[in-house]
Amino acid sequence: MKYGISLLTLVLSLVVGCSDSGSSDSADAPENPEELQFAKDIDGFIRIFAIGKHVDLGTNESTAKANEKPLMPVYFTYDFCIGESEVTCGEFKSVMKAEGYKVQVDCKNGNLPVTDVTFYDAVLFANAKSKQEERDTVYSYSKAKFDESGRCTSLEGVKFNTESEGFRLPTESEWALVASQGWDADESWNAKNSDMEIHEVCKKETNKVDVCDMAGNAMEWVNDWLGKNKDTILVNYMGASDGGSLGERIVKGGSFHTNPEAMNYYSRGDVYTVTSSTYADYVGFRLAYGAIPNPVWMNSMGHASGSVLSVIMNSTNIHWFTETYNSKLAFRNDVSGNLAFVDYSTGGTSIVEIMDSLNVYHPDISPDGERVAFCTGMEGVDGKSAVYVRDLNAAGTNLVKLDVESAAIPRWRVVDGDTVIVYVTSAGNNSEESDFQGESTWQVPFAKGKFGTPKKLFDGAYHGGVSADNRLAVTGSRLLRARVADTDEIMLDGGRDTVWYAGEQACNVSLDVRSKRTLFLDFGGETGRKFVGKKYDVHERLLVVDSTGALIQSVAAPKGYSFDHSEWMLNGADSIVVASLANMNGSHTRIVLINLADSNVYTLVEGDEIWHPCLWKGANFFDKVESSLDPDSAGVYLHADDEWWIRMIRYKMELLWKYRDSINVAILGSSRPLYGVSPSVFSDDFFAVNFAHTPSSIYDSKDFFAKYLYNNVKNLKYLVVSLDIDFWYKTGKDLGDDFFVNEYVFFAGYVYDKNHNYWQDGYPEGLLEYTQEGLQFEDRAEYMEDRGRWSSTLCSFWGNTAEIEVDSNYYDQHPFVMDSSFNALKTLVKTAAKKDIYVVGAIFPQSPLYRATGAFGRYGLRRSSAEKMITKLEMLSREYPNFVVFDENKMGYHDYTSDMAVDYDHLCGKGATQFTSRLDSLLKTLK
Repeated sequence: MKYGISLLTLVLSLVVGCSDSGSSDSADAPENPEELQFAKDIDGFIRIFAIGKHVDLGTNESTAKANEKPLMPVYFTYDFCIGESEVTCGEFKSVMKAEGYKVQVDCKNGNLPVTDVTFYDAVLFANAKSKQEERDTVYSYSKAKFDESGRCTSLEGVKFNTESEGFRLPTESEWALVASQGWDADESWNAKNSDMEIHEVCKKETNKVDVCDMAGNAMEWVNDWLGKNKDTILVNYMGASDGGSLGERIVKGGSFHTNPEAMNYYSRGDVYTVTSSTYADYVGFRLAYGAIPNPVWMNSMGHASGSVLSVIMNSTNIHWFTETYNSKLAFRNDVSGNLAFVDYSTGGTSIVEIMDSLNVYHPDISPDGERVAFCTGMEGVDGKSAVYVRDLNAAGTNLVKLDVESAAIPRWRVVDGDTVIVYVTSAGNNSEESDFQGESTWQVPFAKGKFGTPKKLFDGAYHGGVSADNRLAVTGSRLLRARVADTDEIMLDGGRDTVWYAGEQACNVSLDVRSKRTLFLDFGGETGRKFVGKKYDVHERLLVVDSTGALIQSVAAPKGYSFDHSEWMLNGADSIVVASLANMNGSHTRIVLINLADSNVYTLVEGDEIWHPCLWKGANFFDKVESSLDPDSAGVYLHADDEWWIRMIRYKMELLWKYRDSINVAILGSSRPLYGVSPSVFSDDFFAVNFAHTPSSIYDSKDFFAKYLYNNVKNLKYLVVSLDIDFWYKTGKDLGDDFFVNEYVFFAGYVYDKNHNYWQDGYPEGLLEYTQEGLQFEDRAEYMEDRGRWSSTLCSFWGNTAEIEVDSNYYDQHPFVMDSSFNALKTLVKTAAKKDIYVVGAIFPQSPLYRATGAFGRYGLRRSSAEKMITKLEMLSREYPNFVVFDENKMGYHDYTSDMAVDYDHLCGKGATQFTSRLDSLLKTLK
């Protein structure tokens, strides 16, 4: 939906004159926020009279993060309610317990904000509260998944129903509008006054609309996916249409361990990537209440739309039917007229829409899954149509048009090894014999991105498909017609034309080219009713006939719906069909998968108007090779709804199996080496792979080395391990601290490796291919391109302040954590010595501003304690000659300039080049 001048004028006319109400003295307070009227509403909620008001999302500050720019005004045409405080621990536990949820949260005091909960937990709480107060539930989903602590880690097919009058999370726009009313980070619970602990709600002054703790205390979930801002004006903005390749969410407000100088009401994230299943002891939420009329989302291409497409069935689910992750779904978004698609090999959690001015009907995915053909006319409509082919990617590149007078309903085929497209000259009404025979069916080669010379196959517009043996073609647009040959082929000089289904109305015809079964929809006629055994209405039954035209099966549409646009799955099992579902108002709101084996119907995608689905299944590696490996376990290191950091480790496993015979340098550790060590910069003497990931710890590095590298990388000579001594408060027992102890059990691939002693008796052929065949995501290239380094092109600055996120005295009060981490490193060094492997302990540069603080780095540790630990590390190098300390931080007195940094403690590309070059020189001396 594009807003014209009339709507924008209406919105602007509602904006009342606002005085400068005296913004906060805080340097980061919004300038001249609009003064809001408000009132007490239901218990604990404030009604915000937002109609005609606006808030500026983002900023034009040059030092802001890329996802916080540019400034984007958002207007409101509705009022809403928001919680006076963050949801408390006591209320959360009470409501969730009453609804039967078993999430375990630490509740030292019932008046503390609830934290350590995922976005999904907040969603379930909102629904539970709505149920208890007999209101509409706002969120719907198909399936929930929980971890051992009862946290919700996945809600498959979760959908935000904006029309529902119930409890929900506030949108970022709503949150920012309320936060702008007297924003003052200095008066929050923050790193300077909180003692690094969370505090009871509303112990600080409320803002100008009687809402407390918008800044500091607990960082807060909001409802939106994280997307890019755009230099435009939006109305009733809901955020991005999906989470993109990483599935990122927005958190707002800073927390008790954030310095007030680093708090901005326009900030949208945390130190690390935030997804729906992330949780932290400083992240909570508050609720909002009320429906949102005429909502607007922004897709990945920066286009605003009044409708959103939602993936309901993800890659893991569709794998049950296709037996491969290598599947794709393409369809028409009838609201925009554009082609949209889901790539299930990349997780299948987001929908990509190709934006251009072409009207797209009847898309058909090529045999290799790389391209899509479509036409500009549709079945049942007379008139000229054009056929196009383009790459099936976000940009829809390499668009080519078939240069003929008219072409419709393209269908790919492979004939004698050549890829061709079958099309018809018209897909209009075929009820008149003379009109039907006046049109024709053609075939055109397509190779190297170009059409060849078209060839006429036969008279009659048979757009339902041609069988693999060339003995049957079908079509339907009023009549179910067939061209049949019993022994020869149905070309110009062979075959006979006939009408099936007793001459009754039929449409949406699709031929399974192998089994020669035809599926179609009818109009509740006598023949269908007699076969089914009862009456039904138009398109309420999916019907199937065999190669002779005899009815053999029917499937009922779900109650309250009818089928449309039915098609067989391409290259797929004989039992899988896709179709649109239309509701009682005639809106095509779902695309569904139909399993003819059991007549069950499963929703794939939801939207306002979605047509002409095409589901493609790629070749399956398991079908092509013989292997002793179990395909249900081998290489299965990922699930469709897993967080970004688990995906990262899965790519490291692919790198391990791919380069196991070439690696002589392995990099382990946290996000610092992940950003800061570039395998491509090493000289020819070294073949490096970056196995660092985040979250991580020295325990994780120790175990990955012992379990995988030690056993499988036979030529390993150098191990680079990050010594994040300010990060040594970790114990290895918490989530992410040691994946290979805590989380691996949830993934069949890692358990399979463990059960085979991590392949210390020899690498099993096919494991790499099984890993590659497994689930991937769109961000794969970003980890694989530079052999594991996260290639951040953003070179920002070290930061204006030295942010300290953990109390520097924590280590004094917990000395065992440092000793434990040191001992884990020592174990790693001793293990490496058994194979004469050098271990380089790398201390990465952090912002030089930490020199002016009492802290070593971002995560605390008193500077005096850090110096003692570095001395202890150097003594370890004298005890074990295979261990070397590589200190590039030098207590902050280093030569890494601001243009080499991403933030306080991460290097960007330029910094990584300098760091890696120096590391390369060090390794040469060890040779």
